[in-house]
Amino acid sequence: MMKYIYEFIGTFFLVFTVGLTVANPGSMGLWAPLAIGSILAVMVYAGAHISGGHYNPAISFAVFLRKQLEAKDLWIYWAVQLLAGVLAALLVVYFKGGMNSQAIPNRDVLKIFLGEFLFTFALCYVALQTTTVKATAGNSFFGWAIGFTVLAGAYALGTISSAAFNPAVALGVSILRLSPWSHLLIYFFANLLGGAVAAWLLNASHSRSTAK
Repeated sequence: MMKYIYEFIGTFFLVFTVGLTVANPGSMGLWAPLAIGSILAVMVYAGAHISGGHYNPAISFAVFLRKQLEAKDLWIYWAVQLLAGVLAALLVVYFKGGMNSQAIPNRDVLKIFLGEFLFTFALCYVALQTTTVKATAGNSFFGWAIGFTVLAGAYALGTISSAAFNPAVALGVSILRLSPWSHLLIYFFANLLGGAVAAWLLNASHSRSTAK
């Protein structure tokens, strides 16, 4: 039970930070990616020893394909992560005093898909490389490696895809009207595909005997 609670806490604070810094950001706009990458890094450090510190259905899927998460845990992780995203977004609405009133940007669907796929792949690739192979076992940098991947992706793709790289974040930004609901399935598919490709690459380059 504790690993599910830890996944809820980490995902909640990730989506909560995304919402508070991105929704009507004012002077925070430039620094939002730094806040998001930082909260992810510290939450990974805080919870990885209990739950793995995924906070992202795409990473959980990649870890499952890496044979280091059981199917029953995958479904519960997904449910807990998405629930945390919903509750975090609703609390942002309470703090901000209402939904985003600005017009939702009209973004190119193919660019959203490609951008989300590429950086979710990068995120899962880094997460798997730093947490599931013996060559990096016991390292002290895995949290910042994961957080800084999101930081870089947010600066690179924030204006193109909203830089979710995470179905729970995508659900949260949809609730906050930062992205149209019609794009939600695009995020889900691109994110999970990115995680699957990262897991395939790790399984091809690192045998199961080299996993932690």
